[in-house]
Formats: sequence, structure tokens, C-alpha cells
Amino acid sequence: MDNTKSIHLLNEGVGGELRAIHQYMYFHFHLDDQSFKPLALLFKQIAIQEMGHLELLAERILFLKGDVVMVESAAVETITEPEAMLVRVMELEEECARMYNESAIESAANADAASKQLFERLVSAEEGHYDRFKKQHDNIKRFGLSYLALQSFDNGIPEGAAAGA
Repeated sequence: MDNTKSIHLLNEGVGGELRAIHQYMYFHFHLDDQSFKPLALLFKQIAIQEMGHLELLAERILFLKGDVVMVESAAVETITEPEAMLVRVMELEEECARMYNESAIESAANADAASKQLFERLVSAEEGHYDRFKKQHDNIKRFGLSYLALQSFDNGIPEGAAAGA
């Protein structure tokens, strides 16, 4: 069986995951710097989940005796405003889910059931990411940036103060 098409599709996924990891960590750094800690943490957590997706794709490529191409598909976008970040990542998650759906269909057509199942699993994960980002975006639209600012208080303890002092 010729695995060339499957390896190509899997490597497209690798590029998309690398793009997401870099973009989400960039957003994490900027949100953390703006003291929007909970949203920064969400971006970091999802970047880590994307690293897991990358690993699954790489393992499948290597199983098929291909080479993992570690090239991301686009440069990091320099967005620093929280709402704009969320709008952009929702678009990226939708694009990724669409790509994985198409890859699952192509894998099935190429009689590669294992890659098809992997792509379907990734669709579900990306839709979950979209949902988490959408909830944050909806809350910002509803309550404004004060929603993020109010989450960022560390239980009222000033920075550097010892608990119970």
C-alpha cells in the first residue's frame, strides 16, 4: 500500500498544529503581561493540548515510514488585544476542524482507517477548543474587558504579600 497521500495529509496537520502552538503561546505571553491570567492560562493549556495532537500526528507518520516535516504553515500574527485574539483563534480552530474533516474523508477513500480515526479524533478536540474560546469571547462581548480584569485578581492578596500576614 502506498502511504504517500496519508503522510502528506498528516504532515499538513503537523504544520497546522505548529502554527497553533506558536500562536497560542504568543497570545499567552501577551495576556500574561497584561495581567489577564485566566485567559493567558487557557491559551497555554490549549497550546499544550495542541502539542499532544502534534505528537499523535508524528507517531502516525513514523508508523507509515514517513518523515515528520516540522514546518508551520504561517507566521505568528502579532495581535495583542484580547477580543481580537479570541476572534482569530476561533477562525483558526474552525479552519483546522474543517481540514481534519477533509483529511478524514480522504483517508477513508485511501483505505487508511487508522489515519481517518485520528483525524476524526482531532476534529472533536478542535471543536472543543473552539467552544472554550467562544465562551470567553461571548463573555467579553457581554461584560466587556472588565470580565477579564475581574478574573485577574489574586483573591485580593497584593503581589509579594505573604498569605495570612
